[in-house]
Amino acid sequence: TVICNSLSKTYSITGWRLGYVLAPAEVADRVRKVHDFLTVGAAAPLQEAAVTALNFGDEYYAALQKHYTAMRDRFLNGLSDAGLKFFTPQGTYFVMVDISQFGYESDYDFCIDLAQKVKLGAVPGSSFFKDGCSRYIRFHFAKKDDVLKEACEKLKQIKILKK
Repeated sequence: TVICNSLSKTYSITGWRLGYVLAPAEVADRVRKVHDFLTVGAAAPLQEAAVTALNFGDEYYAALQKHYTAMRDRFLNGLSDAGLKFFTPQGTYFVMVDISQFGYESDYDFCIDLAQKVKLGAVPGSSFFKDGCSRYIRFHFAKKDDVLKEACEKLKQIKILKK
């Protein structure tokens, strides 16, 4: 078993790209060699903070789950109210939304129109799939309540993008 994990999202340090690998010695040795060639290293204060974070009690994770579940549910309700089809995320703060009902050939073009006409940002789903899949876009819902509320209001206008 090889376990790879990142501290980025759980501890709100997404820009730092800090993580770890737990693996049998022969695998861990190879991982260490690759790591040496790809990175210089994480700042010492960040490493100390990570050790502190990794020792948080269960209450931290319970509160984190509750917080992210509330954000997810609020945004998914907005997607549902707008008549959109989506996959309910189980462990991330991103949601993939099916845009096939809008008649766009390109998810990129849809995202451009979404930004310009509805004032919402999304990432083309084709960034995450093999070539030929352009029926999804990805939203990020780890936002403050007022931002999520505004996004849900703007989602009500999304039907103007139908071709």
